[in-house]
Amino acid sequence: MKNVSWGVLSTAKIGLDRVIAPMQKAANMSVDAIASRDVAKAKAAAAQFGIAKSYGSYEELLADPAIEAVYIPLPNKLHVEWAERAVLAGKHVLVEKPAALNADEARRLIAARDRSGKLIIEGFMVRYAAQWIEILKLVASGRIGAVNGVQAHATYVNIDPNNIRNLIDMGGGALMDIGCYVILFARMIFGSEPDRIVSLVDRDPVMKTDRRSSMILDFPQGQATLFVSTQLARAQRVRIFGTKGSIEVEIPINIPDDRPTRITVDDGRDSIGGGAEILEFPNANFFTLQGEAVSRMIRGQSPIAMTLEDSIANMRVIDAALRSERSGRWESV
Repeated sequence: MKNVSWGVLSTAKIGLDRVIAPMQKAANMSVDAIASRDVAKAKAAAAQFGIAKSYGSYEELLADPAIEAVYIPLPNKLHVEWAERAVLAGKHVLVEKPAALNADEARRLIAARDRSGKLIIEGFMVRYAAQWIEILKLVASGRIGAVNGVQAHATYVNIDPNNIRNLIDMGGGALMDIGCYVILFARMIFGSEPDRIVSLVDRDPVMKTDRRSSMILDFPQGQATLFVSTQLARAQRVRIFGTKGSIEVEIPINIPDDRPTRITVDDGRDSIGGGAEILEFPNANFFTLQGEAVSRMIRGQSPIAMTLEDSIANMRVIDAALRSERSGRWESV
């Protein structure tokens, strides 16, 4: 079957530094065009990655009839606008997370998807990683019993006031950038939606973005305790607690592609790991896996891994966390 022809809507740093080259290695797709509002940047990026076509506006790329799908790594504030415009121009869309700034805004994407008949997929690349596929299988199998608790944290340092992740008007902050991941993990593991949430948020006094956020999510089966920060040393872990054991995920988000990754499954027989089994997964780039997976979805060869309805459910939790910040109490999701 013919490879899916992709275009990249912008020369954003994440695309240039982390995504485009791995996508080019996918077996069932090709990156054939890139656009920027600065034609010189578009031409430079095209030359850097050996992309055939470059455009000096996003509209020009969307008007190219040969391009079937677009990857959108624009700032968070622009995700909905350009995802809408892309599908209404007849393109399928892979849009960076978070797909929108709030659940109400995200619902516009459902209307655009349904009107156009094109796919809009939120770019949670972790969904396609072998370790997460196996973790969810282990949980579903009952290997660690009934899961009643999840702990997750994700932190890194970014104090540059000009960085897009620190611009509050563009959708910056810890909750939007990495909070969406730990919330997704909790929802995936429990396989349900939280009933309520309470959060404690600390904001940078100058940039006004949330720099430290703690959350408790109350699910029907148990609780998830989550912590994220954009101003603490880099660290990330997920722990899953069941009645017959636990799972620890060493690198849940920034999975390296130059070495294997590991999870530990422990039956809890003692406190020194006497019942621990380490499962190792071969190195693979999750942006390559994501490109291949979404291209299969476009060709109708596999089901949609993350629907917009799922994306909205994730965003509703972030919305509730921000309401809890303001109210200082539990908020329904």
